[in-house]
Amino acid sequence: MDTTVRLATSSADDTRRLGRAVAEALRPGDVVALAGDLGAGKTAFVQGAAAGLGVTDPVVSPTFTLVREYDGRVHVIHVDVYRLDRINDVVDLGFDEFLDGSAVVFVEWGDVIQGLLPESWLAVDLLLDERDDTRRSVRLRGTGPTWTARWEVVERNVSDWAEAKPGDGEGG
Repeated sequence: MDTTVRLATSSADDTRRLGRAVAEALRPGDVVALAGDLGAGKTAFVQGAAAGLGVTDPVVSPTFTLVREYDGRVHVIHVDVYRLDRINDVVDLGFDEFLDGSAVVFVEWGDVIQGLLPESWLAVDLLLDERDDTRRSVRLRGTGPTWTARWEVVERNVSDWAEAKPGDGEGG
């Protein structure tokens, strides 16, 4: 089963709405690794997902604090590893303790620490559109058995953001 879907958002608010839609498939113990261009909307995605998980406090980037935690229906841990120089720095943060199954863990720049991620995790790649600075290309990819089992729910929840494929009624 292919557990990859390509999407597009048209604004920061749209990226937040996408995050909220993905949150419907998230549960405690999930890890979401975000990657992509600087300023592409990683924090906006987490803001929407956290809201979808019942977080009512403002969600802000943990770039300088490295870790922020929020309570909602589900506990949320938001980590940013951009400023860390070594994998050991992530380990020193207590990263393995975040993976105890009690929270949904969002890791900005998670592609840098793939070796520390659990067997199952969700990759969210956000890229800026060179022609339109409000548009983002988003790729969701589920890795591991947890995501294989839930992928149909993810696809259904994000279908409003699906990118048109060549030949899907465009042109002639």
